[in-house]
Amino acid sequence: MEQQPIRPTWSRQIEFTLAGIGCAVGLGNVWRFPYLCYRSGGGAFLVPYLLMLVVLGVPLLYMELIVGQYTRRGPVHALANVCPLLKGVGIASVAISFIMCTYYNLVITWALYYLFSSFQSPLPWQNCNNTWNTHNCTSHVTNSSYSSTASQEFFKYKMLQQTGGVDEAGLIRWELFLILLLAWIIIYFCIFKGVKSTGKVVYFTALFPYIILIALLINNVQLPGALAGITFFIVPDWNMLLSVEVWVNAAAQIFNSIGIGFGSLLAMSSYNSFNNNVLKDTLTIAIINSHPSPASWQGIPISDLAVDGPGLVFVVYPQAFSNMPVSQLWAVMFFFMLLCLGLDSEFAMVEVMVTSLMDEFYHKLIRFFKRKELFVLAVCGTAAILGIPCVMQVGIYVFQLMDHYTAIVSIMFLAFFEVIAICWCYGVTRLSDNLEEMTGKRANLFFRVCWLIVAPVLVGVILVFSIIQFKPARYEHYVFPPWAQGVGWLIAMGSIIWIPLGAVHTLWVLPGSFIQKLKLSITPGTLDGKSKMAYYERGGRDANTGLAVISSDIHLTEKPPLQTHL
Repeated sequence: MEQQPIRPTWSRQIEFTLAGIGCAVGLGNVWRFPYLCYRSGGGAFLVPYLLMLVVLGVPLLYMELIVGQYTRRGPVHALANVCPLLKGVGIASVAISFIMCTYYNLVITWALYYLFSSFQSPLPWQNCNNTWNTHNCTSHVTNSSYSSTASQEFFKYKMLQQTGGVDEAGLIRWELFLILLLAWIIIYFCIFKGVKSTGKVVYFTALFPYIILIALLINNVQLPGALAGITFFIVPDWNMLLSVEVWVNAAAQIFNSIGIGFGSLLAMSSYNSFNNNVLKDTLTIAIINSHPSPASWQGIPISDLAVDGPGLVFVVYPQAFSNMPVSQLWAVMFFFMLLCLGLDSEFAMVEVMVTSLMDEFYHKLIRFFKRKELFVLAVCGTAAILGIPCVMQVGIYVFQLMDHYTAIVSIMFLAFFEVIAICWCYGVTRLSDNLEEMTGKRANLFFRVCWLIVAPVLVGVILVFSIIQFKPARYEHYVFPPWAQGVGWLIAMGSIIWIPLGAVHTLWVLPGSFIQKLKLSITPGTLDGKSKMAYYERGGRDANTGLAVISSDIHLTEKPPLQTHL
């Protein structure tokens, strides 16, 4: 790791808290939770959901924030210091974040498209009197499999102009391409100054969605059919709690919602002040992330609303707005809320990439790009180019394939090995020691038990069930052909492969016999307490030379020399 300027910190600690909330509260809360709630017994799903939040979500979020704040590094170097054998987990986190940011921005693109379209009167998906509508179009929801709603046809035939399958690439949707560029321009100007610019933006993007959600909640409880929706989500079906799948789904929802394993929150916490109260941030982010999600939007059967993914956000909700008074206003507010939610998550994913590369190659990157802002521009430009297939007519299939094999398959492997690296290899005692150095208080018994036993076991169970219950990628009734599934596994391996490669590299470069190599590879590198505090008191500068240094340049205890390098 190279010498580099003093690591910046958030201007105010509230900025990190808001950035963490924005990162955790994403589109999964809007389009995944209602579906799981419907499939898992309505109100009964809240029991396993809240339990998993307490014993899995909060402890693992606490763990990541402690590691990030203590090491003051991105996920790559943080994991390399915690457990050199599993340093590949950090690299995998960067890989998965970069893969996700290339296609996740498509959701922001769609939100902008709908936002611009919402200023029309009537709304373009409000009736079937448009050139893109078919003779099967209907402006009202029906149970017929032969008809499609106006909102469905707007999504498929107007915005996407989707082809019949992944075998037909089609043409570039130039409207979407230009909006994609606009989305990346917005993201760039929000993050190009690092935490100094992101910290200012999150005051709006993290808080504004809650204002809109409250407004929508007040309006929607007055709509016809609202009572049926509220009743469904309050009156539980307790028999569903006997299903193991319900408990696994609750744990997986908590896991993916908070973002454990993606490296985003770990990277952002590395910009915290050394003595920041980590527990306060953990509880704030976890509690606000678990706010009630939207339920019934209109007077139709709940089963018709229980669809997962883009279909709920870009088909069902728009259909609901068309039946509301002042429909344009509600549509604009909703899609602007989606834009804010998407931007916050996108900030975090791009920041993982930027932070990790700057940690490792600072001088080389600055020598080549001259300024960090130009390097961030290069990262955003590369991701924008890689996202072009998503704005072609085949784009919805590309999106679904990448999301299935990245956000569902890859992340479970990453999270499992991250928990093993930190909770078992690094150890609960060391983690508590680090917390005591920063805040003066050790982790209580509850967190230590969750780190040592509960979290590793639950994450292991989720991983096993994810493998057992794995289903090939599909979009609605379309099942991807075998060659596309193969491409999906290659995408998944693009992140997972770094875990074994990192382990092999560590064992290869360490001296001694295999047993000696293995012992050294699981020996964490922790800063001696006095050296750590002296480092921060000097403002991150060497006492003799006055040069800016990073934490791994300070005296290390219980750490072989080779383990300070990747």
